[in-house]
Amino acid sequence: MAAVRAEVAKAVVGQDSAVSGLLVALLCGGHVLMEGVPGTAKTLLVRTLAASLSVDARRVQFTPDLMPGDITGSMVIDNTRGELRFREGPVFTNLLLADEINRTPPKTQAALLEAMEEGQVSVDGVSRPLPRPFLVAATQNPIEYEGTYPLPEAQLDRFLLKVVLPIPGRPDEVEILNRHASGFDPRDVTAAGVRAVASGADIAAGQAAVQRVQVSPDISGYIVDIARATRESPSLSLGVSPRGATALLRAARAWAWLTGRDFVTPDDVKSLARATLAHRLALRPEAELEGVDVMQVLSSALDSVPVPR
Repeated sequence: MAAVRAEVAKAVVGQDSAVSGLLVALLCGGHVLMEGVPGTAKTLLVRTLAASLSVDARRVQFTPDLMPGDITGSMVIDNTRGELRFREGPVFTNLLLADEINRTPPKTQAALLEAMEEGQVSVDGVSRPLPRPFLVAATQNPIEYEGTYPLPEAQLDRFLLKVVLPIPGRPDEVEILNRHASGFDPRDVTAAGVRAVASGADIAAGQAAVQRVQVSPDISGYIVDIARATRESPSLSLGVSPRGATALLRAARAWAWLTGRDFVTPDDVKSLARATLAHRLALRPEAELEGVDVMQVLSSALDSVPVPR
């Protein structure tokens, strides 16, 4: 996966946390929600990742008039045979870029739920499996921007990670401009020298290796205690569910493997906790009025749980 990271760096400056998040999700068979203001390389990052992998990739631009069938596929009439047949939608791919997912209404957003959770699509009473590996990399603008719809809690819970892409620092921004001045075209990442360095078999081998990463009972208990601490917070109406706790376990194992270890440490858990858990939490209205931030509550929960030795 170091080779994939090196290829991505040929087109994307900085954003190391987002790159790590995508690699962790790929190794876990999970999905990533990327949030940032327009122009922070969300789409470029996913397109570059796709170019560095020998897998099928497709992009869907989410718009207010997008229908569920435009994503999953639908039954159409085959004029040559005079019968209905299923026409696959863009979700039948290995890496799906769901661009600006919060610009489409919840009904269409929900079309991805079964695909993300079960790895299949059900149309006209028939379940159709999706290719493996399958990763949804969704981008969204902050909800304060006009023309956006908040993602339902059920869908947010299907994302393994949520990563926020910040405005780059001055040195990175200067490097971005220098690359553009030298002729870099973000619409053509292959011209930047990005090439496929990992295949579907490589990804499957990495996923199998992650499954062999050891998790001690103390680490499992540590993760459970973090989840329970969020449920007991007076500032939250929704804490971390058991699904969220298992997501943190999966992410920590992948991060341990990426950093060259075959066992999970408390630092692995803490490193992934915010990206894995924050989007699963909901503040109470009174806490929002008081200006409480989800990250503050999660940090307090993490600080309140004893770290295993």
